[in-house]
Amino acid sequence: MLVWDSFCPLLLTSMLFPSFRPVETSAKKPMPFLRQVVPVTKKVHRDPRFDDLSGEYNPEIFMKTYSFLDTIKKQEKEMVQKQLKKCRNMEQKEKLQQLLNRMTQQEQAQKKQQKRRERELTLKRQQRELAKQGKKPFFLKKSEKRKLELAEKYAELKRSGKLESFLNKKRKRNAVKDKRRLPTQKNL
Repeated sequence: MLVWDSFCPLLLTSMLFPSFRPVETSAKKPMPFLRQVVPVTKKVHRDPRFDDLSGEYNPEIFMKTYSFLDTIKKQEKEMVQKQLKKCRNMEQKEKLQQLLNRMTQQEQAQKKQQKRRERELTLKRQQRELAKQGKKPFFLKKSEKRKLELAEKYAELKRSGKLESFLNKKRKRNAVKDKRRLPTQKNL
């Protein structure tokens, strides 16, 4: 009988409370709305743009390594132009036209960005040369950079002969803005 008494509590606990039973929570604490019953291992996603493992972004190296994409884009643009000429369906023609416009806009934006990068590089080279000569480096403000960019744009427009039309459009836009700002007769 002594053996049974010492063995009984172990037997009862193993039968009544198996090891794979769910965890018992207290009835006195309110349960959270979204409780986690089974712990889920979350997959950690890695964004290469902000991760140190991917290295630092250098636009010059990027442009050199992915320069083959420019030729592919040109080929795609030519294909879209050919499809646009052959196409008879108006809806499809409209979609192709939008695609072509987007491609040209991306190309122009890329050229603009490349020019800006080249301009910054030339300014840096000039600063280095001045520093080698023993002069203090002088860094341009954003407004001064914008003025230089605008002057370059005007020079380019003058070379291409589109300066007059550009100025006319700008005048018209400014006139419309001024008209909007003026008080109307109703408000007087």
